[in-house]
Amino acid sequence: MTEDLSPAERYAAARKRAEEQATALAPFRDLYDFGLDDFQIEACQALEAGKGVLVAAPTGSGKTIVGEFAVHLALTQGRKCFYTTPIKALSNQKYNDLVARYGPKQVGLLTGDNSVNGDAPVIVMTTEVLRNMLYAGSRALLGLGYVVMDEVHYLSDRFRGAVWEEVIIHLPESVTLVSLSATVSNAEEFGDWLDTVRGDTRVIVSEHRPVPLWQHVLAGRKMYDLFEEKGDRKKVNPDLVRMARMENSRPLSSRDRRRNGRPKREADRERERRQRARIWTPSRPEVIDRLDAQGLLPAITFIFSRAGCQAAVQQCLAAGLRLNGPAERARVRELVEERTADIPDEDLHVLGYFEWLEGLERGVAAHHAGMLPTFKEVVEELFVRGLVKAVFATETLALGINMPARSVVLEKLVKWNGEQHADITPGEFTQLTGRAGRRGIDVEGHAVVLWQRGMDPGALAGLAGARTYPLRSSFKPSYNMAVNLVSQFGRHRSRELLETSFAQFQADRSVVGISRQVQRNEEGLEGYRASMTCHLGDFDEYARLRRELKDRETELAKQGAAQRRAQAAAALEKLKAGDIIHVPTGKFAGLALVLDPGTGAGRSPGHRRGFEQYDGPRPLVLTAQRQVKRLAALDFPVPVEPLERMRVPKSFNARSPQSRRDLASALRTKAGHYEPQRHRRQRSGAADDEQIARLRADLRRHPCHGCDEREDHARWAERYHRLRRDTRQLERRIEGRTNTIARTFDRVYALLSELDYLHGDQVTDDGRRLARLYGELDLLASECLREGVWEGLPPAELAACVSALVYESRAADDAMPPQLPGGGRVKAALGEMVRIWGRLDALEEQHGVSATEGVGQREPDLGFAWAAYQWADGHGLDAVLRETDMPAGDFVRWCKQVLDVLGQLAAAAPEGGTVAKNARRAIEAMLRGVVAYTSVG
Repeated sequence: MTEDLSPAERYAAARKRAEEQATALAPFRDLYDFGLDDFQIEACQALEAGKGVLVAAPTGSGKTIVGEFAVHLALTQGRKCFYTTPIKALSNQKYNDLVARYGPKQVGLLTGDNSVNGDAPVIVMTTEVLRNMLYAGSRALLGLGYVVMDEVHYLSDRFRGAVWEEVIIHLPESVTLVSLSATVSNAEEFGDWLDTVRGDTRVIVSEHRPVPLWQHVLAGRKMYDLFEEKGDRKKVNPDLVRMARMENSRPLSSRDRRRNGRPKREADRERERRQRARIWTPSRPEVIDRLDAQGLLPAITFIFSRAGCQAAVQQCLAAGLRLNGPAERARVRELVEERTADIPDEDLHVLGYFEWLEGLERGVAAHHAGMLPTFKEVVEELFVRGLVKAVFATETLALGINMPARSVVLEKLVKWNGEQHADITPGEFTQLTGRAGRRGIDVEGHAVVLWQRGMDPGALAGLAGARTYPLRSSFKPSYNMAVNLVSQFGRHRSRELLETSFAQFQADRSVVGISRQVQRNEEGLEGYRASMTCHLGDFDEYARLRRELKDRETELAKQGAAQRRAQAAAALEKLKAGDIIHVPTGKFAGLALVLDPGTGAGRSPGHRRGFEQYDGPRPLVLTAQRQVKRLAALDFPVPVEPLERMRVPKSFNARSPQSRRDLASALRTKAGHYEPQRHRRQRSGAADDEQIARLRADLRRHPCHGCDEREDHARWAERYHRLRRDTRQLERRIEGRTNTIARTFDRVYALLSELDYLHGDQVTDDGRRLARLYGELDLLASECLREGVWEGLPPAELAACVSALVYESRAADDAMPPQLPGGGRVKAALGEMVRIWGRLDALEEQHGVSATEGVGQREPDLGFAWAAYQWADGHGLDAVLRETDMPAGDFVRWCKQVLDVLGQLAAAAPEGGTVAKNARRAIEAMLRGVVAYTSVG
């Protein structure tokens, strides 16, 4: 209240209001029906003062307001603003938001899939589109005043993060950069780098959530607070600690009670029984019902599995859950029918439309990447409108989409990361739970973790209490980047530009700490050297003999293991279809029938997906448990010999459960009486080794061997050796982190020069073609064009080949090879692609370019070739999805990526050939039905 202010304070407030009225910020604030937070005002004022800004704030705090102010400034000043996002869904959402505010004439959209009003002063785009514009020198960059990089912490993504740094480095100096990030612990470090490469940048960090977040654990019928607050202190709820301790303890036996000196009373036993009965994990319908009863809907339940999300919806429907009334159900059906009107009627059944609609009408839905994009967008819209109240989602929903809830539920704190089941990180926990609490709607948000057996409340409190995580660069120079840089700046200047990357900035800073550690290690080495000194002789020399002896013994043990592996591989080479064997170890140990010995001719190192080329035989077998699996050398640590033989019927179909069941039954009847084979231990090679005998003799003759303190000296010598080895590793790390990005560029440059893409500071014709190919397998695509691999292929076959450049299987290698399109031409072309990749792989190894570091070319994946071929050939959605067993959302996403590369080939393919023409025809053939339909605008 102004009445409570002193005259001096009232004067200062009036002056501040007058100053604000003279700026662009005042009319901008009037666009919102809520007041701006301090961090938003500070960032907007810095922008208006001509500074770049980095805003790091929690999910849901409203940092996009700062990006929208950059849009407002651009329109006010008659300049352009590009608003970039990491994913197309977020671009679509932001486009709709800005169109609603400024009108369709002022706002455009460019995502690769869509091009809407590309000449508008405000354009929303994915970051890749802006990167491509910068390299192409697009005229759209003229008049560009502001670039907003939403979710800029994406630059730590190891697959796509480099794009963010490329854009930041290459934007013209006249462009003001607005970087919006989730809360990261090293915002100041990132800001320092931005200040270095972009000029004056203000770092604004806010850890304040406008809507407070409460943390809970749901166990049985009760919701427990995770923290108990006493004054300014928070500690883990003792009830949860007691529950965890009780669950992990076993009931006392009568012997234990006698040992403790007191019998357990009946009342104690009854109390413990009641307490244990309260500790259980409620079902998914029970969780939603409980949240509904407590007024905590709408809620998002994160389940780290697509199948789990779909199953959760079915469980809620089976339980009779209804969260919508009649009027809401009618509004849901009306909106759904409007948004899906363009989807062909014949596709609705195969898409599971009617089951999906039933869930929506009841207020329940799933949300994951396997769903049709249109279905996901409808779920998002209904959720925001309050017509869907319970969503079961994978973690992809947390990546920037504006879909907040009153509550967020986490079923588990472990997820599959592509390689193993791992605990979720504090950053992931913060990102997921950050969806809870809708600004302007909820006074507080709620994060609920379901009780699981073995839960550690202290560890959960650590996750919930850690609000930040570090931002780490994943930048690596790619082939496409290299030719584009050399084309614009020449080799020397390109090298200098790459040295300004955030990756190099972080590496250089880390060297300081490593150097200090080396100094401390050197001091420690001096102390260890003094402690290992022996009065009888040179103990360092004696310790070296001991190490040589140990190393030789280890080497012989490895040689023995290698010899056994070689014998096992030789035995596998002799297997034939119909042999019955006993698999000695592994997940599929036991009786098995060889269906295919897996010894295809012409093998080369490395698995070429779809062509059965392996490092050593990989027999395809039927186990006695009716499983068809392709085994590896790891399953045969010892040689295996056939026990019996039996005929494999020609009619046997590995994909038929009945066929597997019948043949497995015959296998058990034929050989079920055999015992597992026993293998004799081999004599160690150390007993007869001359070098070991010599080293042992040298040890006994050494003066230090007779020292009474020999073993004490040896312990100090081992510590000395270990610390010296660690110190040398640190020194190599210092050497390796100096100019790392530039050295990687040098290796990429050398490889491209050998392939005649680059010549000095010049880019060859082939190099200019590579500059127009963007993707993980850019060099492979360019080599295929150069060698004419795809010339003469009809559109559908070309689409099948292109799919191998973009597709990556989600699951591990299948036992059965992927189905490939019929006809010799497409198989020959796919085979040539694999051959070229093998040549590039060898060349990359020669030049020290590694695919595992995100630079080299991964192997092409043929798993989508059949689906791409069928769709481009005009087959219906029902047939394609049924034959490929692929979710509709995945199918559409991979088709769109195939379309993207086909578009690049149409522009980059040599004139006079058939590839450009057939690429355009393939695009026309594939751009139909659910693949063509988008809901933007």
